[in-house]
Amino acid sequence: MADALTWREAQADDVSAFVALVESAYRGEDSRAGWTTEADLLAGQRLDEAMGRDMIDAAGSLVLLFWQGEGIEAVTASTGRAPAPPVACVQLEDRGDGVAYFGTFAVFPQQQGGGIGSLVMAAAEQAVGDRWGATTLRMTVIRQRSELIAYYERRGFALTGETEPFPYGQEQFGRPQRKDLEFVVLEKQLD
Repeated sequence: MADALTWREAQADDVSAFVALVESAYRGEDSRAGWTTEADLLAGQRLDEAMGRDMIDAAGSLVLLFWQGEGIEAVTASTGRAPAPPVACVQLEDRGDGVAYFGTFAVFPQQQGGGIGSLVMAAAEQAVGDRWGATTLRMTVIRQRSELIAYYERRGFALTGETEPFPYGQEQFGRPQRKDLEFVVLEKQLD
């Protein structure tokens, strides 16, 4: 099981660490060390510096970075930098009407399967409730990722029956390796 996690909101100087973490979890050979890889479905990048910066800076968006252990705030405050790269992240977005979007969720591949993801999800649920009064958490997952969909279902999400098209032709999201990609929509009602 995961040790205690400490988290904080991402800042402008966290962009590189945020992007590197997301890339390591989803794309390329490094991602194959974990179970969240999309390397067989998509080539190329998942996130670049400009996209990461936009996520951190956008109104109604909240990027959380997580480190193992306690006391990250004190170290960051005294040095102006985190002591090590983050082990997990998530991007949350206020969609209005009590709905928050949950995305860009990543755990460092070598640390997947140890409970970090569950701790991140709990912190994210708390954050969207506290910040925006959200009562529903919504996400999209590539339909072909059945093991990932099952993971979210075990954590209280349910398929809505809705689908969204994959953004073919927009290589900033990666180069599809298949022609049948689409997203399914999942939602979770928060307590």
